[in-house]
Amino acid sequence: MRGAAPFLPPNPRLLRRAPAWMRWLRRRVRASEFSFVALAILVGMAAGLATVVIGSLARLLQHVLFGLPADVRLSGAPGLTPAQLLILPVGGAILALFGWAVRARRRALVDAVEANALHGGRMNAADSAVIAGQTMLSNGFGASVGLEAAYAQIGALFGSLGGRWLSLRRSDMRILVGAGAGAAIAAAFGAPIAGAFYAFEIVIGAYTPAAIAPVAAASLAGAQVAQRLGVVPYIVHVQPGPAIHTFGYIVYGGLAAICALYGIALMRAVAAVEAQARGWLAGWARPALGGVLLIPIAAWSPQVLSAGHSALHIDMMTALPIAFIAAVLVAKSLASIVSLGFGFRGGLFFASLFLGTLIGHLYADALAWIVGVPILDPANAALVGMAALAVAVVGGPFTMAMLVLEATGNFSLTGAVLAASLVSSTMVRELFGYSFSTWRLHLRGETIKSARDVGWTKALTAGRMMRRGTARAPASISIAELRRRFPLGATSRVVLVDDADRYAGIVATAVAFAEGVDPDAPAAALAHATADMLSPEMDLGAVMKAFDAAQSDELAVLDPAGQVLGIVTETYVHRRYAEELDKAQRDLFGEA
Repeated sequence: MRGAAPFLPPNPRLLRRAPAWMRWLRRRVRASEFSFVALAILVGMAAGLATVVIGSLARLLQHVLFGLPADVRLSGAPGLTPAQLLILPVGGAILALFGWAVRARRRALVDAVEANALHGGRMNAADSAVIAGQTMLSNGFGASVGLEAAYAQIGALFGSLGGRWLSLRRSDMRILVGAGAGAAIAAAFGAPIAGAFYAFEIVIGAYTPAAIAPVAAASLAGAQVAQRLGVVPYIVHVQPGPAIHTFGYIVYGGLAAICALYGIALMRAVAAVEAQARGWLAGWARPALGGVLLIPIAAWSPQVLSAGHSALHIDMMTALPIAFIAAVLVAKSLASIVSLGFGFRGGLFFASLFLGTLIGHLYADALAWIVGVPILDPANAALVGMAALAVAVVGGPFTMAMLVLEATGNFSLTGAVLAASLVSSTMVRELFGYSFSTWRLHLRGETIKSARDVGWTKALTAGRMMRRGTARAPASISIAELRRRFPLGATSRVVLVDDADRYAGIVATAVAFAEGVDPDAPAAALAHATADMLSPEMDLGAVMKAFDAAQSDELAVLDPAGQVLGIVTETYVHRRYAEELDKAQRDLFGEA
């Protein structure tokens, strides 16, 4: 059976006005697993088509601007002229103008991970269009960013729009958003298994029985659409290396540790440069200056530009000196840091894959130089490094392991890739705690560390949980008068207010009737929680922390003027938390 509680029940009046076929379709999708899978397939097909269009437009822009031959990508170009290098700052200026035109800087744009974590899968079409447009412009003008952010954003948007159109449950919305994003990644790389794991690990935040069929079907549909439209699956041609034994796994563990530390340093460097750039420069100037800073790096080698697809293949297939590989590693890292730190839009998905191959190659060569004999096959080490660094930056150990497997077909290497991915993932969680997308959300003030659904805790506020109509009395009355107005059994508590009707504390009725209490004393003498209160917008987590700090069984909810809106009890808060947690667990596993 589909999930339990409805997500944002639709307006009954709008449902009555909807055509009969739409009402029937909504009931069918909500009740039938097969219908929901069919909807996910349609989302996957749309995501695959959008991925092809976005990639084609960005590549067309690169070929027109840089005058590239039809079979050459920017990162594989032999060299760029000074006139071509000037396209970088011009592109930065155009990107800033685009941002100004759409007012993208006035508020943070919501991506698929944030939508699933905090907003129940609700995504804004305008936000998604801006993100996709900025990413295509950034990549098309040569900035060192990939298009995966745009692919996943638009794919996820199709899932969100489909769910909202049919007024689906919160859990179903989140699954469709993950299915759309996974289908887009599957289409981009021709890797449906990796796309499905991307949906589970990155966008949904969990592997759930209810999500397996729709996510897998959407990923297959997205990959098939892309291939039917002429997109060649992403293949890395390498010869199978020697069999890997216990010692090899240990050595690859060292490579994974290096990639984890490098990934953390890379993410922190992007954040540090971005913070400094925001402090020094106006928003419109940052991308243009970033383009200027990219010129000397790109003049040394075009491999640092764009996502780096051609550069990865060149460096994997060609025997290159160690010094050149190290230089490319430093240059590509600097280019990515400058691009993202100075306002170009995109991500580090493919850049981390490219950088990981360089680290793996250097690691194998360094071990051979130290020991005097080859220890690791350089091609195998490059692939292990590719997965390990991508896991450190993007997250998703199984996603990257399956991506390497589908890109190479090298089953003998899969065990080492998976082991290194798990080592890298564990180290990053222990030492850092974030992927690149959630790290940027953390810098913005959010506390999420994955796409796991915590939005319901944000929606459950003190204003929603409070009890209105609580008994009140002036704080100046005596205890005897309090007893007269509120005899035992009439109410369990009384809220005291001052002459201006502002909150002055809470008195438990039983305490007022206790033996030994002076009836002539003011009621305010028995008040507790006089300095502890809640505001109506405080979410569940903040409310529970407030109760722990106050050591009180009940707290008043006040408006900005200090007047009482209602009362929240700790017992009720914990009961609501348990109910919502149980509902979230049932939704997660598709139980009624």
